Amino acid sequence: MPRREIPLYTGNFYHVYNRGNNRQNIFFERENYIYFLKLVREHLISKAVEIIAYCLMPNHYHFLVYLRDETLSDAMKSLSLAYTKAINKRFNRSGVLFQGRFQSIHISHTDYLINLSRYIHLNPVKAGLVKQPEEWEFSSYLEYAGLRAGKLPNTEYIKMQIEGESDYQQFLADPNLPISRDLQPLLLDD
Repeated sequence: MPRREIPLYTGNFYHVYNRGNNRQNIFFERENYIYFLKLVREHLISKAVEIIAYCLMPNHYHFLVYLRDETLSDAMKSLSLAYTKAINKRFNRSGVLFQGRFQSIHISHTDYLINLSRYIHLNPVKAGLVKQPEEWEFSSYLEYAGLRAGKLPNTEYIKMQIEGESDYQQFLADPNLPISRDLQPLLLDD
């Protein structure tokens, strides 16, 4: 595969995402989501990144990450391969699961960072999977809202800007705060 066109720099925030090949599902049952998050801990958090926010959807995923070192590409490759092998074995299938390499967008402004977390957490609502973000188990919203004591996301970056759990819940619930137009091209569920 060709080298990544946009370099990834340590000490920066990135939106990392990918979807299933041909927009097909990458998660088929609850255990798949849980296993993927286990692999995220093993391949990403232990090495390359801090997860700031995430959401796993049936046919794609979103991560808002803070890059700790320059190994994200290798870590994402090993995560994707490990997960694809497990899914192929579990469902007696072969071939690729993801639509190529993961995508990444550099986040350079605080307002973009905050709106991106909102976009990620509202993704299951916008897709019609749930009515409220707290109903979707496979998102870091539950940690942001204080409804789960998970250790996967580091919520401090965003909470410092929003000023706490109840303020973050209000931020997501306020219909007068639309998702930034800059984020619209990132919609992966169409």
